[in-house]
Amino acid sequence: MRRTPFFKILIANRGEIALRIMRTARRLGYGVVAVYSDADRDALHVRGADQAVRIGEALPAQSYLRIDAIIAAAKASGAGAVHPGYGFLAENEEFAQACRDAGLVFIGPSPEAIRAMGNKAGAKNIMQKAGVPVVPGYQGTDQSDAAMLAEAKKIGFPVMIKAVAGGGGRGMRLVADAAAFPDALRSARSEAQGAFGDASVILERAIVDPRHIEIQVFGDRYGSAIHLGDRDCSVQRRHQKLIEEAPSPKVTPELRARMGAVAVAAVKSIGYEGAGTLEFLLDEAAEFYFMEMNTRLQVEHPVTEAITGLDLVELQLRIAAGEPLGLKQEDVKFSGHAIEVRLCSEDADHDFMPQSGRMALWRMPDGIRLEHALQSGSEIPPFYDSMIAKIISHGADRNEARGRLICGLEQTAAFGVTTNQGFLISCLRHPAFAKGEASTAFIGNHRDELLAPRANDKAKAALAALLLYVTNPHAPPWRGGRSLAATFPLTARIDLGHGAIEVDIVRNRDGSYLASLDGGEQRFEIDELGSDAIRFRTDGMMESARFLRDGDRLYMLHRGITIAVRDLTLAAPISAAAAGGDGKVRAAMNGRVVAVLVKPGEEVAAGQPVMTLEAMKMEHVHMAGIAGTISAIDVVEGDQVTTGRIVVEIEAA
Repeated sequence: MRRTPFFKILIANRGEIALRIMRTARRLGYGVVAVYSDADRDALHVRGADQAVRIGEALPAQSYLRIDAIIAAAKASGAGAVHPGYGFLAENEEFAQACRDAGLVFIGPSPEAIRAMGNKAGAKNIMQKAGVPVVPGYQGTDQSDAAMLAEAKKIGFPVMIKAVAGGGGRGMRLVADAAAFPDALRSARSEAQGAFGDASVILERAIVDPRHIEIQVFGDRYGSAIHLGDRDCSVQRRHQKLIEEAPSPKVTPELRARMGAVAVAAVKSIGYEGAGTLEFLLDEAAEFYFMEMNTRLQVEHPVTEAITGLDLVELQLRIAAGEPLGLKQEDVKFSGHAIEVRLCSEDADHDFMPQSGRMALWRMPDGIRLEHALQSGSEIPPFYDSMIAKIISHGADRNEARGRLICGLEQTAAFGVTTNQGFLISCLRHPAFAKGEASTAFIGNHRDELLAPRANDKAKAALAALLLYVTNPHAPPWRGGRSLAATFPLTARIDLGHGAIEVDIVRNRDGSYLASLDGGEQRFEIDELGSDAIRFRTDGMMESARFLRDGDRLYMLHRGITIAVRDLTLAAPISAAAAGGDGKVRAAMNGRVVAVLVKPGEEVAAGQPVMTLEAMKMEHVHMAGIAGTISAIDVVEGDQVTTGRIVVEIEAA
């Protein structure tokens, strides 16, 4: 037994990740220390720790990548161990080595193991030598543009460009042909450098419509290793996971045993210690190919915990302290089915554009596992990943787990910042997902169906106008029953995100309300009206909705869908310039300029890329709204910009 005891843990991460690790650490009797950037000064993970140390200032995302500052914070706080979480420096061999050199226990694999398996190119070479099937590709040291293009042509298009370091879909591009390759390579390198501090990439042949299957492994310092089954992470957008489940509906017990044996043999061959995940692509013929290994705990680890009954963070802590694994493969039992969704601050209707701002109301469902670090009034900054919560369900079978998750999402109130809540519900309800048929092409193949309007716009507008009417501070108070109020209509002008709609609202003498728009009418009877909820009857049906009025904004949660409404009744008409027809390209979100793609005097076509902005660790290309000549460029690479700032100006042709 080679013990490495510690009594206080510094968590080198933020948000829900830090809170998740704190929960288990506290249960086991450890003290916990948080670190924070200036943007996170008042965050819940800071307030939830025993101590918290400031590590950064102007560029918050970079603060959590400062190895020297984190080591100094651990020393200053008296922590004896560092848990890297599952982002930022979690797969950084230099960080693991720095902890070792400072006499700190790194709660994760050794620097040597991270170097061997954390690097995609190195891991593929190890797997090839071990006889494990790998995706054909190029992982050579010559990273020149010419060499990369030549290798891509040898592999054959379409090809995948993938960052050597890190994961999460960052630094990854699917390239259809040689003409698109140079721009995709530049963009992938830029994103990889910003996210992981390493611009190196590899190339892989693109396998059409595969399943993305993970195998969770654990090893201890005494040579023991086990796997904890598989996870299916196929539902993705921008190569980032949205829905994960365990076990995979596509993996048979025999295939699971075979993939698990390969994974265990791989980690035993390098003396791997701690938690790790091997990722595979599974094709239609049930043949699997190794992609990469994540030498850390995964975001989606709760689904494995749900079906095994194990606390994976506890296993990490015990192994790091020098305890043996204490489990043999035959001890691992699987029970039921679990599904996790990632609730993200993004607009699915606009190419999953990241969103930041103040979460005016944050209310999570009961009776289901939640991982988040928000409360009403929390600010969602533009510097980090767009995931703001994980919602996890467990059931006796897949249908039960899916139903519980849909129910939980329908009860989730996230008002103030646009999220993908409705999109996730659409995915879970889709027949292909319900049948267990979703591959990595699921969102691409069914995008129009998944983004289709989930409720009648006229019905939404009528309900919104009713709520604006009854919550107006100057409106007669609602008391129910008959009314002596005047019966002339009041006109509400509202925007549900697709342009202005006018709705006439009148209160009838019998106490009901009538909403009129586009020649149609809808009658409402209010049963109850509270400060944030309404119960009403319409068309012979009683329904309820939760709402929040915040200035000229109204947020409604109705039939499981969150709707953001802007009250334009007293607003000036929107000008053509503000609508984007003036030739000015405006930043679509807060972020950092990573590439200016045009020059003053250059002729551009409508829809041509002119500028690339990085927000929430992803790059977003901004296009010219009109054809013309570039008359001004108002930013330079590296500038931080706010939403709506003019970045490029075009003089119309």
